Amino acid sequence: MARPLRVEFPEAFYHVTSRGNERKVVFRSTRDREKFLSYLESAHHRYGAVIHVYCLMENHYHLLLETPRGNLSQILHHINGAYTTYFNIKRGRSGHLFQGRFKGILVERDAYCEELSRYVHLNPVRAGLAKSPSEYRWSSYRHYVGEEREPEWLTTELVLGYFGGRGRSGYKRYREFVEEGVPMELESPLRKVIAATFLGSEDFIKRIRGEYLEDRKIDRRNIPGVKQVLRGPSPEEIEKAVANVIGEDHFLYKKFCIYLSHQDSGLSLEEIGVHFGMKGSAVSQLSRRLKKAGDTDNDMERILIRIRKELCVEC
Repeated sequence: MARPLRVEFPEAFYHVTSRGNERKVVFRSTRDREKFLSYLESAHHRYGAVIHVYCLMENHYHLLLETPRGNLSQILHHINGAYTTYFNIKRGRSGHLFQGRFKGILVERDAYCEELSRYVHLNPVRAGLAKSPSEYRWSSYRHYVGEEREPEWLTTELVLGYFGGRGRSGYKRYREFVEEGVPMELESPLRKVIAATFLGSEDFIKRIRGEYLEDRKIDRRNIPGVKQVLRGPSPEEIEKAVANVIGEDHFLYKKFCIYLSHQDSGLSLEEIGVHFGMKGSAVSQLSRRLKKAGDTDNDMERILIRIRKELCVEC
């Protein structure tokens, strides 16, 4: 199965969701939900998770959270792992409770914070579990409109800051903002997610790409959509660079073009094969043989370094 791209760094802001295995119910009782909330609390104290918004549905949950320590995977491993252990022991079962890995969307906070908080708080209404978000006990909404005192591990200041802050006026304005969406067919902000990983503007994605991704060793071929985010030279650009370094008449010209397309372009084997008029499996075999040869041939390695400098792949 293809792996999602994980982007973790200090102060990152995420929308996180995790579903029950085979979409089965994961919260069966009041005690289950209270126990899950206790793991949000322990994630806050142990791992520094800043929980802004939550909503526990029947077979999944939503969180808006911030990671001052850049440790999203650690936080979710604790929450999902601890709850799974509790759930399995209580019901005499074993095995996975949640479906695969959690889904974590890196969010441009100021651009989407308000919209995402409304989307999360309206989940029970859209699912027919309540007529209004205030009726639903298992979300953070009541804390946002002053109906219940917020627990010390929940942070409402960020979202309410867009509505005048905590207090009667801020509560009222936030309630109006959320509840005006009840009769409307609001488009999910998550429809704007790019590469299954990012929700934000082009400038936001460019900044994240430049600061946190381009120097990482990422297997671009096995992560869906990553080529939308990471810069990768096209086969045409690679062909031009190879020609500039060794010329189109060189006996290794095409092999270098195919190898570098496989390693650096982010395209699939099939896409590379179509470009060069060959099967994807042949691309993989040729790339593997050339890499093996380059490991023992200093001249070949020097040529590859020159080509990559021409492409600025390793600049």
